[in-house]
Order: sequence, then structure tokens, then C-alpha cells
Amino acid sequence: MEKIILIGISGNVGSFSEEASNHYCQKNNIENYKLKYLISAEETLKALSNKDIDKAIFPIENSNGGVVTEAIYAISNYNFNIEKVFEIDVQHCLLVQKGINMNDIKKITSHPQALKQCRIYIKNKLPDTELNEYSDTADAAKDLSEGKLTSDTAIIAPKVCKKLYELDLLEESIQDLKFNFTTFVVAVN
Repeated sequence: MEKIILIGISGNVGSFSEEASNHYCQKNNIENYKLKYLISAEETLKALSNKDIDKAIFPIENSNGGVVTEAIYAISNYNFNIEKVFEIDVQHCLLVQKGINMNDIKKITSHPQALKQCRIYIKNKLPDTELNEYSDTADAAKDLSEGKLTSDTAIIAPKVCKKLYELDLLEESIQDLKFNFTTFVVAVN
């Protein structure tokens, strides 16, 4: 039987890292794999270094938001080889708990990169909202659905999180630039 390739990703279920990892595996004809949701680049590279996973996939740069600072710091702590560098198109959505509308929103919570990529949208549509950084877009969606974030919070996350976490979609494709690509690294030992 073919060995299962264990891939650590810097995101939760529904994250862009999950989407990127599935895209990578499909494009490279990798069928026998399992994703390990490690949320951050630091945890992903630590798991690779400890040989707990076979590959690590994490974002390093976005065409609009720039360098993923958290990933750069993590990269400096580990030795690894780069197997592949690739991009995916990132489309952000504004998600809320059921029944919440635009007028109810007092806070927007998401990964710092998502907040950067949607800053003009936020300034124009929700200028008086408090911005809160979170470890992962999908993690924010999960925590909002579980009531760990207040009901006046909107999150910026992938569209798939609407269904996964039973949230309402207020607007989609809210990133400031129509073409919004994130570059991911596939790291191996």
C-alpha cells in the first residue's frame, strides 16, 4: 500500500492554506495524503523539523498585502528545502453569525493579511469598526460560529467557511484588488 503523505498546513479547516494544499496535491497527482491543521507557519515548520509531517505548506506573500510577516519570522528559525512555490487566487468574504446585518457590526476579525488585503473595503463600508487580528481566517470563522467571538463581530474568510461554520455571507470578493494572489511554499526536509 502506498504511504500516506502527511502535509502540515498553516491554517484550519476552510482556510486558504487548506485550499492551496488541496490545489498543490491535485496539480501534482498526489492522491494519498492527509492534512494536519497546524494554524501557523511556526507550528508547521516545527512539525516538519521534528519529522512529524512529510511536507509543510504555508503562505509567504500576497500580491496586495505583501509579505506574510509571521512566515518570515518562522522561516528564520528552521532549515528546510523548498520543493515548490506556487500561487492561488484569494477571494475574501465578509461573514457574520446568522441574522446579523451590516449595521450590527462593531468589530472585524481576521488574519492580519486578510485585513491588509481588504483595507479600502473596510475604510469605505465599515470605517468605524474595531479591527482585531487573528491567527487564521478559518479559525476566526470557527470561533465566531462557536460564540467565542461576540455577535457584533464580522470575520473576513474564504467563502467555504460560510457553509462549514454555518455563518451568513454579507458580501463576497471584498479584497481591494480583483486579482489577489497569495504565494505558498511547499517545504520538505
